[in-house]
Amino acid sequence: MLICAFEGWNDAAESASQAAKLISEALQCQVAAEVDAEDYYDFQFTRPSVSFDEAGNRELTWPGTSFMISTEKDPALSRFSVLIGTEPARRWKAFTSEILEMIEDREIDAVIFLGGMLADTPHTRPITVNATSQNEAVRSAMNIERSSYEGPVGILSTLGIALEEIGIPTMALWAAVPHYVHNSPSPKATLALMAELEKMLGVSFSQGDLADQAFEWERGIDEIAENDEEMAGYIQQLEKNRDEFESEAASGEAIARELEKFLQSEEKPPEN
Repeated sequence: MLICAFEGWNDAAESASQAAKLISEALQCQVAAEVDAEDYYDFQFTRPSVSFDEAGNRELTWPGTSFMISTEKDPALSRFSVLIGTEPARRWKAFTSEILEMIEDREIDAVIFLGGMLADTPHTRPITVNATSQNEAVRSAMNIERSSYEGPVGILSTLGIALEEIGIPTMALWAAVPHYVHNSPSPKATLALMAELEKMLGVSFSQGDLADQAFEWERGIDEIAENDEEMAGYIQQLEKNRDEFESEAASGEAIARELEKFLQSEEKPPEN
């Protein structure tokens, strides 16, 4: 199974790419294949970055996409691979074909995409993760919905459609990131994605101090809002909207459960 995330348009607050990186570290992944960055990236748009290595020498890191395989001994974790990259700037069809070739060569039988999207949601509430699949068997097995979205898409959707066309089932997990704090990484959104992924796969990945980072992230925004009356008022309105929506949803679920119990009781034969 392949876990896939891309930096860029699909990655609000770096939530998805950071989750994939943490998973690759937990799996002790090694790079098995890479795309040629010269073929797919505009370095004026996605620039290389410079850093210092352990010896104190400056080194460049170029944007790209890497296919990594797990070296974990645990059979429950060794079955996973990770694809991490930057969304390409050009030649998407050729890029998709190259990624599909990597996937087919390694006999990957399913792909899970991780994404982050901006939403009108408060940072003070749990981050919502939406799971969808275009594959009927996956929807039935995982009890999730089909995406009804129409409009511009990123590389995740492009790859997802291509994979389904060759018979490889896919699923996508999208974290809803508060739009007013998207300029910095959101460890809370990353944590939510990892928690949902673990629940669906029935595994556990090492998360390091991610929970502490999520708490500090939320507290930091609280402190900013305490000194910004307009921002605080906006957050309170988002909280009210969220709470009302969840209350209505809970009421609907309760009614549905009661109706189901009633119908089941009607199906039972009368007692003698």
